[in-house]
This record gives sequence, structure tokens and C-alpha cells, in this order.
Amino acid sequence: MITQRDATITRRDDMVARYEGLVYDAFLRRKYPGVVVVENGKIVSVTEDPTADVSRAILPGFVDAHVHVESSMLIPSEFARLAVVHGTVATVSDPHEIGNVCGIDGVKYMLSNAEGVPFHFAFGAPSCVPATNFETAGAEITAANIRELFNDPRVVYLSEMMNWPGVLYNDPVVMEKLAVAKECGRVIDGHAPGLMGVQAAAYASHGITTDHECFTLQEALDKISAGMKILIREGSAARNFDALHTLLDLHPDVVMFCSDDMHPDALVVGHINVLVKRALQLGYDEFDVLRAACVHPVEHYGLQVGQLRVGDSADFIICNSSALWNVHQTFIAGQLVAENGVTNISSVVTQSINTFDCAPITEAQISFSSDAGSCEKIRVIVAQDGQLVTTEQIASISDPDILKMIVVNRYNNAAPAIAFVKGFNLSSGAIASSVAHDSHNVIAVGANDADIVHAINAVIECKGGVAAAINSNVTVLPLPVAGLMSANDGYLVAEKYSQIDALAKQFGSTLRAPFMTLSFMALLVIPALKLSDKGLFDGNKFEFVSLCVDGET
Repeated sequence: MITQRDATITRRDDMVARYEGLVYDAFLRRKYPGVVVVENGKIVSVTEDPTADVSRAILPGFVDAHVHVESSMLIPSEFARLAVVHGTVATVSDPHEIGNVCGIDGVKYMLSNAEGVPFHFAFGAPSCVPATNFETAGAEITAANIRELFNDPRVVYLSEMMNWPGVLYNDPVVMEKLAVAKECGRVIDGHAPGLMGVQAAAYASHGITTDHECFTLQEALDKISAGMKILIREGSAARNFDALHTLLDLHPDVVMFCSDDMHPDALVVGHINVLVKRALQLGYDEFDVLRAACVHPVEHYGLQVGQLRVGDSADFIICNSSALWNVHQTFIAGQLVAENGVTNISSVVTQSINTFDCAPITEAQISFSSDAGSCEKIRVIVAQDGQLVTTEQIASISDPDILKMIVVNRYNNAAPAIAFVKGFNLSSGAIASSVAHDSHNVIAVGANDADIVHAINAVIECKGGVAAAINSNVTVLPLPVAGLMSANDGYLVAEKYSQIDALAKQFGSTLRAPFMTLSFMALLVIPALKLSDKGLFDGNKFEFVSLCVDGET
């Protein structure tokens, strides 16, 4: 239990506060009994004091080096309310999810809402909206739009350049966006899953400085050799910590931590602090861990986030001084924003923004016939738990392990796209979502057509959400903000989401996060086989492929 001494020791009318504990200096790589003095939101002194109570530690606050806030299903202000409980004081946030739905107006919505809470949001200008020309998106963000966004100092970098073929082959639109970022002095984020060797070096040579998509150690090492920094990702679907954590020992100066995509139930449990604890448990040097979690993102992106130095914004956390740094208090600009697992940030009233215009579907629209045996063999998407990549498998249409997957264009009335998938293991029911990277059309998977239709239509009726259906019974979490987020209390959203996630597992899904995995089944820029609203797509060849393979050589 935290005592008064753990928080503000003294407070006077001139807003001076004094904190004592085991102070961690991430730059000099030393810790010592000391006192931190804060005045008007700034650190005015950090001094050694051998009499200081070292039963607690004072550290810089944690930074998520790459996250799509929209994937939490929470607006930025609600995301902040939950994140500060875990010691997070800042995020490097890519708003390309809402950008794909609402364009530059969506990015401006995120900037505006974020202003309402004490939290450091550093937003990027989305580089790939739409992500590809092989799907229907709600908007386009041009090089001119990016230049306009860079006129706002709150937009500090060019978000992940997912169109790696466009980079490698000098696509003029891609080149123009990269040129704008360089001209405006902005850092450029990368996204190039599986790119290695000469291709990784060519990609990095265009000024692209980071990658968060590495899923093997060798891939990460190749990109480090090319001059890139590596973000170790641990989110609700993609979980690469186990594959990459040795980088903390091999290349500690180029490593950061990120979540990328995190659903609300996971955010309630933990955030960057989870990666910190796991790294400490594995015995990595605590200052290497601290620099990955705090210092490196601030330095790389030029964030205005305090690092426990004189003159800095008073952004820090007070933890126990055990080896795992359990967070007790979080301060941002000197304000106590979370204590003992409870947020002190109030919810913000906000207007909604959305683009959603499609009619309900029928079972007849998603029926699939093998045409009297002319389509006995089909391409099947194989989902992998904990990864965004899929594999392709050729299977019989009668294979009992395959499930039907549907993508419905949310922006216009069009025929649904049909494919088949393995890995979800639903024995009954269906799940659907309007969170479907990156264009966020409605995606569903299910054991029968009736439940698939019920789940999809529930999402359409709400103008966005996640739904689970079985035997005409439908449970839905509405996401009216861009069909991606709720403006309700984040803890209530997490509770409702947990109920729907539990239903998916009751239907038989063995995935850790079935809705998060489902949301990436339409992400065409991640290999190997995905489904867009326009059809089945080969992410390695970057082209559409047929569902049926009978007669192919």
C-alpha cells in the first residue's frame, strides 16, 4: 500500500512537490537514493540523498513506440485513461486506421480529442491511405495532405510506409510522400514484413528508419545491418517478443518496445510495462530495458517527453524497487494521473465521425457452389495465432476444418467477397467486425451462413462494431466513431468486448485474440494470402488469385 510519502512529500502554494526514492538515471546508467523536485510541471532538481527511502523507485515514464490507438476500440482520451495506470506517459501513434475511413478529417479528429487529456500523443501522417489499390477504402491521403498535416507540430513523423514494393520500385506517389517527409524534417517509419538482405537495405536507403514487423531474429538483424531500428512488438495479435528479445543483448542501442495493436481487454491488464517485466525476468540489463521503454522513442522521434532530468517535463513513474518495477503512481507534467491501479483522468465528451453506407446482406449473397465438382480444390487462408502473416494451403472444399470468410464493402453496396480459412476452429456460430485492416470493411468468419449473415448485419446496423452470433442470438459492441472506436468509458468497453471475445471462444475458437486475428485477414500488405472486398489476394505476388485451383498448373 502506498503511503503519503510515496507521493507528494511536500506541497506548497507555489506548486512545489518533492519525491524521494531510488532514482534511475537512464543516461548515466546509474541509480542512487535521491530526491526529485517538481515545480509547475517541470523538474527543477534531481539530487542524491543517502537518507532517501529506497523502498520505491523513480523512473521515466514508459513510451509505446508504435501503436494504432484505434485498435484499442477507444478514442485517444479513453486510451490514455487506461494506459497511464500501467506507467505509460506517451505514445507514437499512427492514425492510419481512421485515415482509411475518414481521411485527413479523421486524423484531425484524433488530434482534437487527444488534446483533452494530460498525456503525450505524438501522431504521424499516414503514408499509405489507401493501403493498396486492391481494396475499397473510405478516403485517400495525398502528399499534399501530408504536407498540410506536417504544418501541425503535433504531427511528428511519417507513419509506416507499408507499400514496400512502391519503395523498391520507385513508385512516383510513394517517392513524393517520402520527399515531403524529408523536406519537412520528419522521421519516416517502416513496415516491411519479411524483407531481408539486399531488399531490406534498398528499402532503408530511402530514409526509412524503423521496422516493427520483424517476426524472426535474422530478419531483424538484416534490417539493423541496413541501418534501421527495431521495435519489439507485443500486441493482442502479433507477438514477437519471444523471437526478438535477444536484441536487448545483441543490439541494445537500436531497440524500442511497442504494442502496435491492442484490444481494450488487454489494455486493462497491461501495456509497455508487460514487455518491461518480461525483459527484466529474463535477466537483461535494467538500463538497456529502461532505454528501450523510455529513452529511445523520445530520442528517435524528438518527443517532448520528460526523461527525469532537470528542465524536463515531470513525466515519471513511481514503482516498487523490486526487480519488476510494479507501477504505483504515474505523473505527467507533474500531475498525478494514476495511482494504485486507478486512473485520475476524466472522460472527455466528443462528437462522432464516420463513413458507413452499405445495406444488410442475405444468405443468398454469400452462398458458394462447387458447380457440380468443378471446384473441388480451393486456396485456403491459414491463420496463425500470434502472427499477422498467414500461409496458403490447397484443400478440398469438403475439408471439415475450413470455415467460410466474408468481406463486405462498407462504403458502397457491392457483392460480398468469399474465401475460406483455417485456424479459427469455430464449431458453431460466427463473428464479425468493422475493424478490418486497413480499409476497415466488414469481415466475418463462421461455421454456417445464417450466423455469418446475422453477425454482419448487426455490425452494419450499428454503423460499425464487433459482433458474435449463434442461432439468431446476436451480441454486439457498437463502435460508432469511424466504425472503429467507442467514446464510452474505456473500462466498460473492455468489459463488453471481453464478453464477445468469450463468446467466440465458446464457439470453439482456440485463438488468443480471435477478433484481432480476424481483423488482419484483410490486411493485404502482410503475406501470404488475404481477402479484400474485391477478392482473394496473394501478398507475396501482390496480385489477386482465384479461389478455385482445379486445372491450374
